[in-house]
Amino acid sequence: MKNLFLICFLASLNMFAQNNSAEKAPKKANFDTITLAGGCYWCVEAVYENLNGVKSAVSGFAGGKMVNPTYEDVSTGKTGYAEVVQITFDKNVTNLDEIFKVFFTVHDPTTLNRQGADSGTQYRSAIFYKNEEQKNAAQAIINALKKANIYDSPIVTTLEPLTKFYNAEEYHQNYYANNKSQPYCRMVIQPKIEKFEKLFKNRLKNKK
Repeated sequence: MKNLFLICFLASLNMFAQNNSAEKAPKKANFDTITLAGGCYWCVEAVYENLNGVKSAVSGFAGGKMVNPTYEDVSTGKTGYAEVVQITFDKNVTNLDEIFKVFFTVHDPTTLNRQGADSGTQYRSAIFYKNEEQKNAAQAIINALKKANIYDSPIVTTLEPLTKFYNAEEYHQNYYANNKSQPYCRMVIQPKIEKFEKLFKNRLKNKK
């Protein structure tokens, strides 16, 4: 990814933060949800749990037709489901634009059905939209990324309508927070969080 694009990201995020801080009276929360697939849901969940304005990030499955899929079902790569994270956010504090910018920064949208060593259709890059507003916003940032030639390879992120979201099993929720000493957490998830914290340091829930 080109550094110029990241600089532009930070500039726009700083403007967003300043606009919100300038408001004297807090607004009543205005919650919305977006569902994202960017490889292993443990990674995506751990990043978004630290973004200011995010109320919750829930790991689960979307994109398939099986009723009540389990992790074992989805892991076969034959169900059509992707590992996803459903993000509930306060539109007065963050927005789709910022959420998508984080998404395209902390995962590789150019590797088909793969993120690092995790491979299979369940690890595809996808945005599951629930309405035309979300679809159009997602398409707009993808078009901008393509126009700017940010990546050396074509973006393969799919835009798919959200038909059903299923929660993953309880032990998958808050996985990083509960298993920080595990090798996968230290070697795969932690670097993503550190990258996020560096590039979006003004947008952290608890600024360091």
